[in-house]
Amino acid sequence: MSTIEDVTGLRISGAPQDRQEEVLTGPALELVALLHRELNGRRLDLLAARQERLRALAAGDTLRFLPETAHIRDDDSWRVAEPAPGLVDRRAEITGPTDRKMTINALNSGAKVWLADHEDANTPLWENVIGGQLNLKDALDRTIDFTSPEGKSYTLRPDEELPTIVVRPRGWHLPEKHITVDGEPTSGSLVDFALYLATSGKKQIDRGLGPYFYLPKMESHLEARLWNDAFNLAQDFLGIPRGTIRATVLIETYPAAFEMEEILYELREHSAGLNAGRWDYMFSVIKSFRTRGDEFLLPDRNSVTMTVPFMRAYTELLVRTCHKRGAHAIGGMAAFIPSKDPEVNEQAFAKVRADKEREANDGFDGSWVAHPGMVELCTEVFTGVLGDRPNQLDRKREDVHVTAEQLLDVRSTPGEKTEAGLRSNISVGIQYLESWLRGSGAVGINNLMEDAATAEISRSQVWQWLHNDVRLSNGETVTHELVDRLVDEEMAAIAEARGDAFAGGRWDDARALFTEMALADEYPDFLTLPAYERMP
Repeated sequence: MSTIEDVTGLRISGAPQDRQEEVLTGPALELVALLHRELNGRRLDLLAARQERLRALAAGDTLRFLPETAHIRDDDSWRVAEPAPGLVDRRAEITGPTDRKMTINALNSGAKVWLADHEDANTPLWENVIGGQLNLKDALDRTIDFTSPEGKSYTLRPDEELPTIVVRPRGWHLPEKHITVDGEPTSGSLVDFALYLATSGKKQIDRGLGPYFYLPKMESHLEARLWNDAFNLAQDFLGIPRGTIRATVLIETYPAAFEMEEILYELREHSAGLNAGRWDYMFSVIKSFRTRGDEFLLPDRNSVTMTVPFMRAYTELLVRTCHKRGAHAIGGMAAFIPSKDPEVNEQAFAKVRADKEREANDGFDGSWVAHPGMVELCTEVFTGVLGDRPNQLDRKREDVHVTAEQLLDVRSTPGEKTEAGLRSNISVGIQYLESWLRGSGAVGINNLMEDAATAEISRSQVWQWLHNDVRLSNGETVTHELVDRLVDEEMAAIAEARGDAFAGGRWDDARALFTEMALADEYPDFLTLPAYERMP
């Protein structure tokens, strides 16, 4: 296509997609090239710094509030920007991938915000990279529709206000192998960001809103600084006033929990708040201290609730930090999918209600759900606390004083390490990966909407238990042989449950990838990197 040749040094290897010229425009590709040349070297340096920190932690170091940035934390004078239009009231936010059906359902859900996910709930198939951007464009033009194979039609509800769209690009660690600049793979983060900003940013501004983003998996304020520089470069290039872009950062890595204020500071004119991401946070806890024995060994993942001491410290600190600086604090995911079983529904809704009540009463300004059927409950709970107010930014939580020791207190987490928990990690991890490899990143398993964080925590916990010789509650030690046997048994159970449908899946690939990651001598940083290599 002609636009590719117009950008010197940029090449696209992805198979041609229908209507791709609406996304791969000249300005969009020029912006990709500009961002790559200006920022990719720093991105790679920051990824290398992550490895240096992991080596230091393995050698006995710990995480701490940074002494070199104490002046930022101690300076009470600075604030982030005032909440942007469409981001003042965020009491219920729905998350999900940007395929056409999910886009329509999310925008019809009644939520205040839709997190349009190009990261953990998406798989970076080239057709998804392009198709997701087209679906966002069509949604803003209100031309999007979808008809299922069964003939069911999906359209936007007419004349209703749409939720504010907030796009989550891929994390800094993920490349975009289908676009190279000067022979180098580009950053998935910058590609997702640039294509959306150039394709739909002006449409959002024309609607009286703006191009808004959720930023995942950052580990330091220097990574936030890199995003802020990307925002300024892109706004200047497209002639958009600085500060138009707004970004909410997911505090979902262990190191980032110690740099919340610094992250807000780096993004302050572009900041829209912080979010508490449960599963990725647990994944990062294991990843950061995976070789440190009993001190950082977690019990069965489903028993680690948001009320255990180290998770409680993290969420309390997040609310205090945000409100001290005028930023929104957004709560974690309710992953439950409504079931046809009334008893299952009753128990699940009660748990979700209790979770959202805890968040609302703690001072969070809103929270996430994964299914339209949970939007009403989340809205109701937060409205019960907020009343007519759009948020709780005036609630400063000056009663909260969280120490580094409290954030690091994983040892006191109650719960057992069980064979059932090990089996669940194996089964859910393999089932999710099989779907991911086929191109679907949001998967309903056991009445929960799972995403890539599920597979990461599952394989990480298996690795940690194996390499720390964990003794399960039944007295059996986790060994390579035990994991191999349970993988065989869980695969047989999956095959039986799936019946004839099992033969058409990518189960051998999913099993091989999961066991490769869970049993490796050296811990692989991200499951999605080797998984991406297995994709066309």
